Amino acid sequence: MAAFLAAGALLPYLLYSVPTAEFHWMACTLLCGIIAIVSFWYVAFGPSIVADVLFLALLAAIYLSRSFDYIYTSSAVKGMSILGHLMLIRTGALAALVLRGGEGLVFGFLPSQKEWITGFRYFFYFLPVGFPLAWLLDVAHLSFSSGVLLWKALVYFFGALWVIALSEEFFFRGLLQHWLEQWTRRPWLALAAASILYGAAHLGFRAFPNWRMAVFDSFLGFLCGLAFRKAGSIRASMVTHALVVTLWRTLFVS
Repeated sequence: MAAFLAAGALLPYLLYSVPTAEFHWMACTLLCGIIAIVSFWYVAFGPSIVADVLFLALLAAIYLSRSFDYIYTSSAVKGMSILGHLMLIRTGALAALVLRGGEGLVFGFLPSQKEWITGFRYFFYFLPVGFPLAWLLDVAHLSFSSGVLLWKALVYFFGALWVIALSEEFFFRGLLQHWLEQWTRRPWLALAAASILYGAAHLGFRAFPNWRMAVFDSFLGFLCGLAFRKAGSIRASMVTHALVVTLWRTLFVS
């Protein structure tokens, strides 16, 4: 199973790089190393609290190191590193769900009707506090200087839903909050800890340490965590997260 998972993770790079003459042996070797570690992690160490914590640290290190920027180096199309991020999400999710055994965790790309409703509901819960908080913390301001077309807002939304929200919600809610709740048997403690750690992950935004942004994102993480608990799926928290990002990018400047 781990071998099939690894092969499936490498395939997108080959399909992208070989026909476009963007294949590089060093990049492929680095990618193979990342894929092998993630795919065979639970084969080597098995499920345990220590293995889970180190697995989370591994995924965070890969994401924060921007390794895929050095692997997907297209000379014609920018932003191809998104293929690496999507691969990491899929491979990490399958490793956690199948090889480790992720009981009670629902993962996927397309929200159900219930998950859409839950995501929208917690987005509206976020509005009366979240953006006034952003204004008080001086991390964002309303900007009506340029109109935003509906199609552009939709592009922002689905881009945020399937890249930013999917990766961050999978990591902080689907794995971290879910596992903390299993380990401690205290759902509210797990929610609070995951929210604070989510905020802390944004300390490096613009200038380190950006405490104001960390406070704002901790509150966003708290609402996303509530949506995750309500629906039992990261797809609901993905919707909440993506709606906030879309509104932030279309109506606010930071």
